[in-house]
Parts: sequence; structure tokens; C-alpha cells
Amino acid sequence: MNFGNLLVAKGLVSAQDINEAINHQQSHGGRLGESIVALGLLTAEQIDEVLADAPQAPAMVAATGVDSVFLLELMIKGMYSENLETPSQLVASLKLSNTIVGQLLQIATTRKLVEALSSSPGGGTRAELRYGLTRAGREFVLDALQRSQYFGPAPVSLADYQDRILRQRVTNELVTRKQLDEAFEGLVMPERFLNRLGPAVNSGNAILIYGPAGNGKTTIAEIVGNIFQNVIYIPYCVEIDGEIMKVFDPSVHRVVEEAKNERSPSDLRRSRIDPRWVACYRPMVITGGELTIEMLDLKYNSVAKYYEAPLHIKALNGTFLIDDFGRQRAKPEEILNRWIVPLNSRIDYLSLHTGKSAMIPFDEIVIFSTNMHPDDLMDPAFQRRISYKLETVEPPEDLFLEVFFGMAKKRGLELTEEVFVRVLKGIRESEAPLAYFQPKFIVEQVLASCKFEGIEPKFTPENVDDALANLFIKKTDDKMFGVARG
Repeated sequence: MNFGNLLVAKGLVSAQDINEAINHQQSHGGRLGESIVALGLLTAEQIDEVLADAPQAPAMVAATGVDSVFLLELMIKGMYSENLETPSQLVASLKLSNTIVGQLLQIATTRKLVEALSSSPGGGTRAELRYGLTRAGREFVLDALQRSQYFGPAPVSLADYQDRILRQRVTNELVTRKQLDEAFEGLVMPERFLNRLGPAVNSGNAILIYGPAGNGKTTIAEIVGNIFQNVIYIPYCVEIDGEIMKVFDPSVHRVVEEAKNERSPSDLRRSRIDPRWVACYRPMVITGGELTIEMLDLKYNSVAKYYEAPLHIKALNGTFLIDDFGRQRAKPEEILNRWIVPLNSRIDYLSLHTGKSAMIPFDEIVIFSTNMHPDDLMDPAFQRRISYKLETVEPPEDLFLEVFFGMAKKRGLELTEEVFVRVLKGIRESEAPLAYFQPKFIVEQVLASCKFEGIEPKFTPENVDDALANLFIKKTDDKMFGVARG
């Protein structure tokens, strides 16, 4: 990602601003940053601040924090498995600088693992040397593949990963009342609930959201996870004691999209952002009934011989939602026992198959969402570790009416007092509590009925009663469908 796109993602400038800066750069020369400052789009101090926040690309092998032999093996595996021959191909695959790849090729040449072949056209008009493996190089790579078959972007060091997690803590970003109101715009929520939710989000601590089904617990949690706006950096993978742990997951991490500029700007500064890190928005990881205790540990691929980071590690610096807590394949007490140390000390330990372990700073908002009573899920000791406990309750009739009226109007239906009273009566006769999901359910049922009948969308006594019949199952005593239950 170039720096102009990052400035757009951070909301400091627009894509149009960047294009104007590129035009200015083409006319006046210099660097893009100088044009951005000259146009008054940002100050030099603002640019320096963003640059200082981003991981900087190492200039030398020693500055990567990873052993040179490990990087050498990784490069040779790419030449062997992916038929990579030129420095530019290796730079693109390893996410390392031309200088570092050149140093690794020099080491490999000195050790007679590779040899220079004929030149080939480079990315532009410049010709590049092609490199091929020698016999010693092929023996070297086969030995390396026995230890790990991973090939891809070069890893960052564990120390750099630990430092990056701490630098981009979720509590660094303050969620304001205005942001919260905008995020929940269109949803009818008790004012008191939002007053309590805001401090919970800003604390960065675990949150328990509990209450009857159908009152928006999952929706609330998802909005919380997506309310953050900061850009953070996720490594493709991390090197831990000679092992690889893959972290970046495109199914989880929302990558900052590349802006479509008319021309690609030159580097803003000579020091570029380290391409081993991916610029992403704060992650939101959701897991439900499928969660097992094994999913919270490192997953070792015994064939490829590298690790996949567990879900909560992929959620670092973001939000981790355990939805429908208490209905997982793992027992609640197993999950809670697994979380005692991370929630209390803000540190997690990941165990390698070698018996060694790695310490990872635990920075994320963990949200437990459940329609079960907390006393049935966790003992008082664990409840004390959850600083914020928010209950979603049955909406009062005035809020229920507001939700119902808004939902009906949005879908082109007129909610009369007669219809509303009929719905309330049906719900009360079913001995069910009011819930925020019910208006949406009834409206969709009514619309489906009208579509089938070929009539304009409207509430009728019949389609309202049919919707209520689909909403609730009639209670019976000792018979089922008129037949005594045995």
C-alpha cells in the first residue's frame, strides 16, 4: 500500500485530494508529501505522525529481527517451489526490500546455493539477472522443506509483533457519544443502555450482554465491533522460535482498499511502510455454537509444518464476540477457564508442539452474548472479571410501538392503532414477552402474504393473525395435534 492510500483510509484526505497532489507533483516535482503540504491538505507534522505510527521497512537483513538463515531458507524454497528466478519476483513474494533480497542472494551465491543465469527483462526496461539453484541448493532446500513447507511473505519477529500489539491498543481509540449515536441510528434503544454501553466500549474490558432472545444482543455486539475507525497493521505471519504462525486472514481482516489514483505517486518518504504488515481496520471476529476449546489454541499443520493463529489472536486490537454463549460445543466452564489468565493479566500464552510457549499481549474487547442467565454460566469469581454486564430487557410498549411504526413505514405499510392493539393482544395471549425482533418478523410475514395474494401491501386481521401464528407455537396440555402424548 502506498502512503497516499493510507492517508485516505485514515480519513485525513480524500482520493480526490491525492489526485490533486499527484498533479501538483507532476508539475512542480519533488515528493508527494511536499505537494500535499504545499496544497494545504495536511501539515508536515501530520504526515510525520502517520509515518511514525506505521511499521517501517527494514533496510538490512539484521534489521528484520529474523535470523538470516531462516530468511535464506524461505527464499530458496520460493525459488524451488514457485520457480522464482529474478530479484523482483522474490521481492514481490517475500515482501522484503530490494536491498535485503540482494543481500540474501549474495549469501546464497557465496555458499554456492544459487548461480546467476542469463539476464531477463525486468519490470520496466531494466534487465535483471536470473538465478537458479545449484545441486547444493536443491539439497539445501529439500532439507529446509523437511522442517517447514511454508512459503510466502517473510515473517516479522515475535518481539516486533508484541510491540505492535501494544502500540495499537484498542483503548487508543476513543469512541465518542456522537459516534455511538450515529452507529445506532435507526435502531430504537433505551437511552440508559447506550449510556452504559459507551464507557464499556472505551474501557477495552470484557463485556457481558445478556437477556431474552430477540432483543438485539448480537446486533449490538456487531455494531460495537464495527464502530472503530483506526487503521492498524496485521502481520502476514510471525516467527516464533524458528516456527511460523500465520496471522493475516482475508476472511477475518478488512484490508484497507487501494485507492484508484490516475497515477501512482512516488514514495512519500525514502523510508517505506514495511510490506510484511497489512494495513487493516480493527478486526471483528464472531464465533458461535461451532466454538471448541481447540479453536482457542494454535493449530499445527502436521503436513506443511506451520501454525495457524487461533481466532482470538486474529482478533487482537479489535473485538472478539462469543455469540449464544453457553450453547457452544465446548462447555462454558472450559471456555471461561481458558480466558481467566488473558482477561485478568491481559497476556495470553500459546503453546508450540515442541513444548515451548510464546507470550502474546492480549488486547481486544471480548463480548459474551447470551440469552441464558449469567448465574447458570459462570461463578461469581469469573463474573467479577467481567467489568461490564449489560442486560437487554423486554421493550416497554412505547418503544415497541416506535420500533413497529418505523419498521412498517420503512416497508410501505400503515400501522394503525387497531392493528397495533391486535398484535399486542396476540402476543400477550401467547404469554410471550415483547421483543425488538417481533415487529420486523410480523412486517415481513404480512408482506409475504400480500405478495402471495396479489394485493397491495397492507395489514389485515387475517395476515396479522397468520403472522402471529408463525411467531408463536400454541401451547397444549396433554395432547399433541389432538392425540394424547405418551
